[in-house]
Amino acid sequence: MRIPDACRFTGISRSTLYLLIARGEIEIVKVGAATLILTESLRDLIERQRASGISRTAIPIQSRRG
Repeated sequence: MRIPDACRFTGISRSTLYLLIARGEIEIVKVGAATLILTESLRDLIERQRASGISRTAIPIQSRRG
């Protein structure tokens, strides 16, 4: 799915989605100029969050220093 669809699907912001992509937590596929998010990758992210007991609205972000 495209970036805006992935944001709606997960309820996270575009910037958070790009951060998760950069951290390797969400898998993408480039098709021409389009960036597509693998739906299974989003489902895995949601399941990891559920399993860790972290609030559905909180995705921990580590500082660059840490």
